[in-house]
Amino acid sequence: MTTRARRRGTGTAVKIVVTGPFSAGKTTLIRTISEITVLSTEKDITDGTRSRKSETTVAMDFGRITIDRDLVLYLFGTPGQDRFDFMWEILGEGMLGYIVLVDASRPDSLEEAVGILSAFRRMARVPFVVALNRAEGLDEDDEARVRAALSLAPDVPVVPCDALDRESVKAVLLALLYAVVDSLESPAAVQA
Repeated sequence: MTTRARRRGTGTAVKIVVTGPFSAGKTTLIRTISEITVLSTEKDITDGTRSRKSETTVAMDFGRITIDRDLVLYLFGTPGQDRFDFMWEILGEGMLGYIVLVDASRPDSLEEAVGILSAFRRMARVPFVVALNRAEGLDEDDEARVRAALSLAPDVPVVPCDALDRESVKAVLLALLYAVVDSLESPAAVQA
């Protein structure tokens, strides 16, 4: 885990980034799972996207969850709007893996995710998972459509998610942690 994970007290601290398009549910996902009050940089929206929601992340969200006494996850959420994309690389520095959160109920969310995923793939060769928020009713064809749109390798997990449900968010984090463990056991398997 070298520089991507740091020893903290008696445990290991791991940096995980939650990224994805505007209004995909990144802040909600972190708030749902964090054991601390989430540090958030939400600001009122004043442009045309206000019809979708009233606030947006302008710098980052930060939360934490203790898996056990040996493992603590630090969760960093990115802004979803392109005008704040300079924060993606700053937040991605030293990450062990990342979650690409897509709003499965909005086709434009998947289209926006293509560019974000491309940026993160260029940034670091670390494991990632794609989480589909609001994915009720999706079937295998829908997952195949997501895989094709994002050019995902077969071993990249695509996980249905409800960002408001703690157990669902746990399942996403576990999928990422399993992908990290797999990559540590087989470094050549890290997704490109």
